[in-house]
Amino acid sequence: MDHFHFYTKQDVLSFTKIRRFETKLGERIQVISDPANLEQSLKESKATFAIIGIPEDIGVKANQGIGGTDTAWTPFLNAFLNIQSNDFIEGSDILLLGHFDFREIARVIEQNAYDQQEKVDAYRHAVRTVDDAVEPMIKLLTQYNKIPIIIGGGHNNSYPIIMGAAKGLYKIGKVPLASINCINLDAHADFRPLEGRHSGNGFSYAEEDGFLQKYFVVGLHENYLNQNIWMDIVNNPFIDFISYEDIFIHEKSNFLQAVAQATSFTDDTFTGIEVDMDSIENVLSSATTPCGVSAKHARQFVTYAASEANCAYLHICEGAARLPDGRTSDTTGKLISYLVSDFVKAMEASVDSRSQSQTMKAEA
Repeated sequence: MDHFHFYTKQDVLSFTKIRRFETKLGERIQVISDPANLEQSLKESKATFAIIGIPEDIGVKANQGIGGTDTAWTPFLNAFLNIQSNDFIEGSDILLLGHFDFREIARVIEQNAYDQQEKVDAYRHAVRTVDDAVEPMIKLLTQYNKIPIIIGGGHNNSYPIIMGAAKGLYKIGKVPLASINCINLDAHADFRPLEGRHSGNGFSYAEEDGFLQKYFVVGLHENYLNQNIWMDIVNNPFIDFISYEDIFIHEKSNFLQAVAQATSFTDDTFTGIEVDMDSIENVLSSATTPCGVSAKHARQFVTYAASEANCAYLHICEGAARLPDGRTSDTTGKLISYLVSDFVKAMEASVDSRSQSQTMKAEA
């Protein structure tokens, strides 16, 4: 796999703080047995979930935004791998593959671009390289019945993730066409024009290329909804949203009702779950907001969506531990860790519930 660094058990344990009389997630979590024979290793792995990192800010800079989305991956690992392994989340059902490394591409662009427009054009071209690296990995994971959990990185990665998941699920016959649905907790639609790949148009490219069937945005901010995107949404029966204002200002529905509306809209096939960290109030991100959903709402979103939707993947993006202007956060990685553990717990509880229901029906 191009640009990918596979982790060993020693890599995982280097993030894990071992304590006597305790067991941490890092001690229980799986790694790939043989990266040189990836397909066979995935086939043999009994893990349900596969975590990968895409620590890059190429797509954000291609969208003329603030970098820093390449800094959340390591703090996430420091938090996640030190969760207690217990009856709530045990860890052995999780495979930690590793992360993509696109630092050299970014370095070359920064050194060789002469002006801002040339730099933006170069970054948009580079996003295609990121797409080409990410998509086959996601396809392979879904093809071998793993549920990818992807930590970004910019929201540009929604496109190769949707494409890879759709292709993988189609290859094993779980969907009739290489197309899936998506629910996005986001302040922005990220449905900008097809002007070259960047973090603001992952979903529009996925929809244009036929990999995205239905798309629902929860918590969209009316102040940041472009008029042309608004017109695209109202004229497309396969796209819908409920705004932040309708939930929290006008109180037309409460938050969980809004999430239920999203899961109902997308319940006809596999659905990707997206969390843009810039939707969460005061979280350090590429577009930090003073007015967004709470961390508790984000956790409820992930939990409810994982319980009710037929999940294809979880993608958490746009978070940052450090921004180029010097701002830092010690809690971004920990919040992402909460969201990932909530997803795993909800998915495992949902599977257990379905198994019990099937057993009761069989016995009846």
